Amino acid sequence: MKLTVLNVAYPLAPVGPHEVGGAEQVLSRLDRALTRAGHNSIVIATSDSTVYGRHVAIPRPPAPYDHDAIARARQSCRDALHATLSAHDVDVVHMHGIDFAEYLPVPNVPVLATLHLPIQWYAPRAVCPARPATWLNCVSQTQHAVCPRSPSLIHPIGNGVTIDDRPDDRPSAKKGRYALVLGRICPEKGVHIAMNAAARARVPLVIAGKVFPYPAHLKYFEHAVAPRLGSMHCYIEPVSGKRKHRILASARCLIVASLVPETSSLVAMEALAAGTPVVALANGALPEIIDHDKTGLLVSDEDEMAAAIGEVDRLSPQACRTAARERFDVRHMIDRYFAVYERIARLYGHRPGQAA
Repeated sequence: MKLTVLNVAYPLAPVGPHEVGGAEQVLSRLDRALTRAGHNSIVIATSDSTVYGRHVAIPRPPAPYDHDAIARARQSCRDALHATLSAHDVDVVHMHGIDFAEYLPVPNVPVLATLHLPIQWYAPRAVCPARPATWLNCVSQTQHAVCPRSPSLIHPIGNGVTIDDRPDDRPSAKKGRYALVLGRICPEKGVHIAMNAAARARVPLVIAGKVFPYPAHLKYFEHAVAPRLGSMHCYIEPVSGKRKHRILASARCLIVASLVPETSSLVAMEALAAGTPVVALANGALPEIIDHDKTGLLVSDEDEMAAAIGEVDRLSPQACRTAARERFDVRHMIDRYFAVYERIARLYGHRPGQAA
């Protein structure tokens, strides 16, 4: 069955294989897989995105991302959705933004919305949609368990990352002394907690991430992170590709100090795939990803985090890689999404051989 799938990104975040943001990376991997499999992939995303299929570009408003900027971005997304659905016979619209309920299309096209973020961050009408032909999926069992029960809710589809196919008995990367924080830099990610814990453990901390131009994020970096940078706390720009893998593989550990219930953690999966254990506050779905005392250490506060940073050397890089290969291969995620796409398409009248 040849499908036409329209993926809709959060309208303020660029999409691409090297971008920061779990939802954007998942969308990019689906776009690439659809294109490689011969399906028609259409992506509505900011003009600075990297898209493998057909790119419907929307402008990204200038910083800062205040109320007016967000409203303009949503309107651009609504306009692009209307124009795209008028021009193409789309089988499924797959929405990824936290605000997807603000620009849902007309009810004559089926919609799948992936809930990438904590359930309490969504509007009630998003997690209990009244719109017909609308399905929701969570990205972990933990998130699914706290989502309101609804006929729209399907089984969770876990996230996945690209796994190196080489055998597990290859030599481990030479480990450095530093701990690593990787991803968005904002208050809820608890970068300041990681800085405190690393300092107490007397371990250098590398912070590799992106500060999006939301006023609260800029203020957090300016006041809670930047003044403390120096010999023990180093900030570098966002990393991707081979450089990202090298930095992950060489770190003594990845620190995930999120202060909110994480729905998943692509960066934790990437660290394990690179043979690096994870020290994390046991929030949300992180206990689903990290096997305590085997592939990482789960902690409850800053004191335990500082102690754990000093203990991770006893954990096996090979055990981390094996767990990632067995549980987090992106191909499992792609297969499950493709199966949902086909099921929805058949339910709404797509037949084998139909022009797409």
